[in-house]
Amino acid sequence: MSLRNEAADDAGRRSISEVVAERIRGYMLTEALRPGDRLGREEDLAANFGVSRPTLREALRLLSSEHLIRASKGPGGGIFVAATAEEGIGLSVSSTVASMLDAQSIEIDELLETRLLLEIPLAGLAAQRARDDDLEALEALVADVESAASDPDRLADVDARIHRLVAKIADNRLAAAFTGWIVDVLAPRLRPLIAPALVETVIIDQHRDLLDAIARGDPVAAERAMREHLVYLRDLVTAVSPRDTKLRNRVL
Repeated sequence: MSLRNEAADDAGRRSISEVVAERIRGYMLTEALRPGDRLGREEDLAANFGVSRPTLREALRLLSSEHLIRASKGPGGGIFVAATAEEGIGLSVSSTVASMLDAQSIEIDELLETRLLLEIPLAGLAAQRARDDDLEALEALVADVESAASDPDRLADVDARIHRLVAKIADNRLAAAFTGWIVDVLAPRLRPLIAPALVETVIIDQHRDLLDAIARGDPVAAERAMREHLVYLRDLVTAVSPRDTKLRNRVL
């Protein structure tokens, strides 16, 4: 893992800690490291890169802020992988979106529009790429939706799992990473806002239509089913508070 010469060459353009952080990211990707894999002890990493412990700690702080690594003390401790690159991207995006919502620097309509741009194409890809085991998992979740009609919290949870699974089936890791905020940040805040107007049977029918389209391998129908579902949710937000989007942000 020793890349001290490359770090020194780049130091004129960036801080050495930034260079070291980039090299560690590259190593994690090259070695296909997974969450829980051990990178080593702090002193070993500092020696490998030929930098001081404070410089190495700053590089690790950068990686930690990207949700990529974690430190563990005690026997067997050290620096460990916390997330893959795409998982780190997803966590960073979710954190940023949450901060923007909390600061009221983004309107809910913009997030709902972004959701349409992201999830509709993913549904089409899912229809093209779904395997038998994917369809079985999706069928099980849709069945869960049907049995959860009288339980709003459970219905919302299963809905979120369906959206995650569709993104996974689409098999585009980067696109899926950019949709994590939808389930992690937007959906929990949206849920209490639209609950009074939500018709559970409509949600069930929409998920069934989506499953049927993906099972047929029909990307056009899958995109149409996802669009109808997301437009329905967007229309519920408008129905709850049609004139003051910023007020909806404050509610969220």
